[in-house]
Amino acid sequence: MKSVAVILSGCGVYDGSEIHESVLTMLSLSRLGAEVSFFSPDEMQHHVINHLNGEEKQEGRHIMEESARITRGNIQPLSKVNIDELNALIIPGGFGAAKNLCNFAFEGSDCKINKELLRIVQNMHRQGKPMGFMCIAPVMVPKILGKPIKVTIGNDPETAAQIERMGGVHVECSVDDIVIDFENKIVTTPAYMLAESLAQAEKGIDKLVRKILEMIE
Repeated sequence: MKSVAVILSGCGVYDGSEIHESVLTMLSLSRLGAEVSFFSPDEMQHHVINHLNGEEKQEGRHIMEESARITRGNIQPLSKVNIDELNALIIPGGFGAAKNLCNFAFEGSDCKINKELLRIVQNMHRQGKPMGFMCIAPVMVPKILGKPIKVTIGNDPETAAQIERMGGVHVECSVDDIVIDFENKIVTTPAYMLAESLAQAEKGIDKLVRKILEMIE
């Protein structure tokens, strides 16, 4: 059975993992018979957003506790990732990827990456294991790996320019498709950077999951 880690960043599009993207990823992996394990940072999230009105709330929430809402409690801290037991890794989007896994939402191309995530992704890459990133999460790839890797966030020119500044190669992509960097085994899809419905998001996400499983040696 192919073993895939899914890394989450909270619960909710504005301050954590995008719930639809996360669940669609889990659904595709389940349908295809993969063994899935869930991880997230074991720390407080950057801030809390009221998802009804978009306003910041004066309270604190814990990233792993929030992520556990999506996984029904089945989640471990990033420090528990054992790369030798994994065949692949996938990171759904949502602003948590750009606020809690890194600080791209605030620092753009000068962003810093969560140290545990940095170690995990770099080591997965050294071992030649495929990785998938969706929505806003692909912005982290050039910063983490320091290579001109092909990625997509769809077609937003400002975000694409930030990716290019970090040394990445941005490729425009439709919502129902994926961009594959075969040499580096990186697969990306726009998901809710472009999706206007659950059905639209599902097409690209399912393609990404299928390609990741196909690339496992």
